[in-house]
Amino acid sequence: MFSNDFPASDINPFKSFVMGGFECADQQNAFGERIDLYTVSGHGKYLEEDYDNLNELGIETIREGIRWSVIETQPYHYNWSEVDRIIEVSQSRNIQVVWDICHFGFPDDLTPLHPMFARRFSRLCREFVIRYRSLVPEGLLIVTPINEVSFISWLGGDARGTSPYCIGQGWEVKYALMKAYIEGIEMMKAADPTIRILITEPLVSIVSGDPDNSGAVLSAEEKHAEQFQVHDILSGKMCPELRGKPEYLDIIGVNYYYNNQWINETHEFLPWAEEPPHPLFRSLHSLIENVFIRYGRPIIIAETSHPGEDRAKWIRSITEECDSVIKSGIPLLGCCYYPIIDRPDWDDLNDWHHSGVWDVFNTNTLERIPDTDSMKAMMDFRKRMNAHQTLSSNLSDDEYLVIEL
Repeated sequence: MFSNDFPASDINPFKSFVMGGFECADQQNAFGERIDLYTVSGHGKYLEEDYDNLNELGIETIREGIRWSVIETQPYHYNWSEVDRIIEVSQSRNIQVVWDICHFGFPDDLTPLHPMFARRFSRLCREFVIRYRSLVPEGLLIVTPINEVSFISWLGGDARGTSPYCIGQGWEVKYALMKAYIEGIEMMKAADPTIRILITEPLVSIVSGDPDNSGAVLSAEEKHAEQFQVHDILSGKMCPELRGKPEYLDIIGVNYYYNNQWINETHEFLPWAEEPPHPLFRSLHSLIENVFIRYGRPIIIAETSHPGEDRAKWIRSITEECDSVIKSGIPLLGCCYYPIIDRPDWDDLNDWHHSGVWDVFNTNTLERIPDTDSMKAMMDFRKRMNAHQTLSSNLSDDEYLVIEL
């Protein structure tokens, strides 16, 4: 059992436990085509309506991205017009925005392996904070510098799925991204020391399908542990030359989907809905517990969703897991359903996933159609979480929570 005795001065920095995320990926896809899911999903067109819909659902905290490839079409020249609009509309609706500076996409003239990548990114981070504070001088600002470094390092560095389209360069891409990540934090904190950092990395479970084979088990455990390299670099435990610090490991966001558990040898996904559960499948509670034991930091589920007909069932499953985690005393501060609005596949814009709480069926009008079962499940989720007393999370730079086992 974990201690619930956290300092009274600590507060939850998020306005609502249940959050919504809007797809903002702007990367080049597997075919080298630039995608902009903010536009393709219709979020830019229906910004005000999307926020009004969230208010009706009781969601007051959202994730958005600035879309680097749109902001900086020429080096060190920034077009903040759409960011300004998001700020204005969110402020008018009393919605808290948690910002992604880089959600997979880079400008056309940059890749993570470019020698100027970190400098350009850190300058972007500083200019964003300055711009934001010119419009919103007061209040908390929470930023994710780079979303899912672990995933994008694999996709672009090992799988040739996006820029820089490499094989066998995953570590080099990750190292370069983390250099930029940390320099970006330094520049943001120089502009605004009160800024909070939300790390958003995949939470996975990689196991061996041959538990009696010690070599296979060890190999799976090594692959499983790689998901924590970003956190260890950020905190300075790993690659200290990149200037990571413990206080940069601020709020830990875990991105967890139905296909985040697999067998190392075969890459076979472990089923999440079997009764009884698959013997190798681990509960989300247990995975979050391990993250908390490892780092002692407050946690949110920064992304989760399921495509198609099992959406509502997935939301109900996540509700039970969140309830269990909170009751154990772990400081779980929120859960973001992502994407809250339907969006198409990166590599096939005609293939809409139907993973949002609102669907898009007409790709000409991009009209939002609520999924009734998902909507009800989300409302039940919010009511269930509101019944819990919110755990506080505003820890000092070097303060870690004490675990009582």
